[in-house]
Amino acid sequence: MAAEQKSAEVTDWAARIGWLVGLALFIALVYWLMREGWKWRGTLQGDLPELPTAPEDPGPVKLSMSGRYHGSTTAGQWLDRIVAHGLGTRSRAELTLTDAGLDVVRPGANDFFVPAAQLREARLDKGIAGKVLTEGGLLVVTWAHGARLLDSGFRSDRAAEHNEWVDTLNGMINKTETEGAR
Repeated sequence: MAAEQKSAEVTDWAARIGWLVGLALFIALVYWLMREGWKWRGTLQGDLPELPTAPEDPGPVKLSMSGRYHGSTTAGQWLDRIVAHGLGTRSRAELTLTDAGLDVVRPGANDFFVPAAQLREARLDKGIAGKVLTEGGLLVVTWAHGARLLDSGFRSDRAAEHNEWVDTLNGMINKTETEGAR
């Protein structure tokens, strides 16, 4: 009986390495296609003008908040992400609201400024492209940029601040509209 025993099968290393290389190439192809899609979306949104920068003296600070910027979308279409000019890049953010407008400082990404006259609405929502939270967990600011209305989503480190931001922003917007109607 001892003569009938066989040794265990030897692993076919060439086939295993071939499968691993094939898998790595497939993953690289999928990543490259996703990147090309992102760049193509930016090209399609090329009509979007450059982002405004904050004025030298914006005035006294009404509110400030630190938290996260989750991205911008076409207003009312929470899945239509805007990627032009770095608006699709998630990042930490420092928001400062003054009489001049909303200043968004993003370390590692493009900062931008929304003039008070361009602000349209502020609300609490549950999601924006790529981020879904509990109801009211996201501060969404609607603003005009060029010929488009954009929704930008922010989440404060202290979510209890969101209601104050909505009230103050909407009060500013109503005041601006009232003064513009005179």
